[in-house]
Amino acid sequence: MIHQYQNNGYLIVMDINSGCVHTVDQAAYDVIACLNARNENQTAETLRQDETWEAVKAELKDKYPEEELREILEDVTELTESGQLFVKDTYEPLIGEVVKRKTVVKAMCLHIAHDCNLACRYCFAEEGEYHGRRAMMSFEVGKKALDFLIANSGSRRNLEVDFFGGEPLMNWQVVKELVAYGREQEKIHNKHFRFTVTTNGVLLNDEIQEFINKEMDNVVMSLDGRKEVNDRMRPFRNGKGSYDLIVPKFQKLADSRNQERYYIRGTFTRNNLDFSEDVKHFAELGFKQMSIEPVVGDASDPYAIREEDLPKIFEEYDKLAQFVIEKERKGEGFNFFHFMIDLEGGPCLYKRLSGCGSGTEYLSVTPWGDLYPCHQFVGDEDFLMGNVDEGITKPEIADAFRCCNVYTKEKCKKCFARFYCSGGCMANAYKYAGGLNDSYDIGCEMERKRVECAIMIKAALAEERK
Repeated sequence: MIHQYQNNGYLIVMDINSGCVHTVDQAAYDVIACLNARNENQTAETLRQDETWEAVKAELKDKYPEEELREILEDVTELTESGQLFVKDTYEPLIGEVVKRKTVVKAMCLHIAHDCNLACRYCFAEEGEYHGRRAMMSFEVGKKALDFLIANSGSRRNLEVDFFGGEPLMNWQVVKELVAYGREQEKIHNKHFRFTVTTNGVLLNDEIQEFINKEMDNVVMSLDGRKEVNDRMRPFRNGKGSYDLIVPKFQKLADSRNQERYYIRGTFTRNNLDFSEDVKHFAELGFKQMSIEPVVGDASDPYAIREEDLPKIFEEYDKLAQFVIEKERKGEGFNFFHFMIDLEGGPCLYKRLSGCGSGTEYLSVTPWGDLYPCHQFVGDEDFLMGNVDEGITKPEIADAFRCCNVYTKEKCKKCFARFYCSGGCMANAYKYAGGLNDSYDIGCEMERKRVECAIMIKAALAEERK
């Protein structure tokens, strides 16, 4: 399967099944397009047949000399023989192994606080309530959650735990107690906990910063960008904006971590479709690790992204990609999460085919100990999998997630980005498209654009290093 596109002056050819990426001239671009249109499952043998050559010559004879076409066809044939173009899909026959693999839980999202001190207008968690009641996780419930994770992690040593909310700093004492308990259990069970905290920053202070720097492998700091953008969507309950209070705290925390092991994480909505300006603002503030995500909401929500917004969003991603290249050239580079792509290694086979592992490798725990596939399913009783006392009581839910992959989703089968997004977010597919094996189309369109931009950035920077 081949995907071709043009971006920022580069002609790019992607071989989907091998992951190989080629930057080519116009003639080679057209020859490959011609071959792909005839048969997307070309082989070196068919490429060497006179019939194939005659078809290419007949279609392109008015644009290019015959000798140039012949040389290009030889080059394409060599690339095909070496497994870099027109590669057959070798993953689909392995999907049975992915479906049958034993569940090993390696990551857990602890809803340490179902309460929040902000009133973000797009919050899927309803200001921390998650369709339920305000509550704080007790140490006992959190302890049982960590015990469950250890008991169900098999031989895996590194375990991920995210303190989440609502706002987890509202239950900070329990966070500290659970980290201490986790460190004790590491020695007993030969495990290592990688703790993360996701915070809006309101309660950050020097004591909390010191603890985070000592114990947290990562910290996610929520900020939507420019002051007017952030304060419109992330106010306090009295309507006052949060930007002026939290930005200095975030800058201090990021600097104290040497601009590593953190993310500034924003959300863009219909109110700021010029979101590349918000990323530029992050850079102006000195941040080096950043992400800004498209809001996901019902079509009736005034801030929700709609299909007619996509051209503007694509334009913004193009602007942002060019800005990334410019900053890198000046020695002022930064990491933008959605443009971080590994063309040489990438994720393992299981991750590539079935995504984040929600419901199988990753679970969320409510303040009272209920288990859900991920934080976005919390509060939906159809996805209540069990609890920290009894464990998984509805394994059929895990089975449904385990059977969900890029080959069970019809729209993924022909999508060039399938091995980059791994089928996309199952929660968004379920909530906005009807089922786990469906696709959230607007999200898919944006993901495809981000992949194209990310690869173009790699091509541009690689060319400069020659």
